[in-house]
Amino acid sequence: MRFARPRRVVDIHDLKAVNVAMVDDLLRLLPHDEAMATAIGGDWDAGGARQAAILRHYGLCEDSYLVDVGCGAGRLAGPLSTFLRGRYLGVDLVPALVANARRVAARPDWRFEVIDHIGIPETDGVADMVCFFSVLTHVAHEQAYWYLEEAKRVLNPGGRIVFSFLEYREPWHMKIFHETVASAKARVYTPPNVFLDRSGLQTWAEDLGLSVVEFRDGGDPIVTEGNLGQALCILEKR
Repeated sequence: MRFARPRRVVDIHDLKAVNVAMVDDLLRLLPHDEAMATAIGGDWDAGGARQAAILRHYGLCEDSYLVDVGCGAGRLAGPLSTFLRGRYLGVDLVPALVANARRVAARPDWRFEVIDHIGIPETDGVADMVCFFSVLTHVAHEQAYWYLEEAKRVLNPGGRIVFSFLEYREPWHMKIFHETVASAKARVYTPPNVFLDRSGLQTWAEDLGLSVVEFRDGGDPIVTEGNLGQALCILEKR
């Protein structure tokens, strides 16, 4: 489905402005719940359960502290709310998405924060896991590196970073690339699709003092709930 451009002109390099304008546009065109699901890529119920299962697979425990960067409308927070007894911090650039995530989770003991720039509003060395689902797929490389720096900062030693990414080696991701080219030609201003490669991520990890636990293809059957579609990288703080 193709959506009209936002009514106001935004700087396509302003990450917050682009995302807020996109969500405003969806809310103008669609019923609220449909707009919220569409804003985070759809696949609401199955996608949230899949993401939650992947985090548990990589070490998220009931008493863990999870930082969910790009929490969106709460697709992950919803299913996690019945499992995770520990602390949770969900952050996103878009106020409407954060408000919906807070409502969906219905956990008054959890924190949800609207951010205005790249950064995690938390002190050093307190979290057990930081996740980025469909976040580093939409930011520039220098912003992705900056986010990983922030994730390392807030993690305990031994804590893990779980993030999804797009890569040219996967045929499905190349389809996304061609759609991105078509959108650019049509001057449709939406959050960009950005691709990363494993060798570059390995270099970043070494530079940051992180260990690569593993990479997984987008179609790998990691959990019984199904595959993510995007590739996965799991890093660990030394």
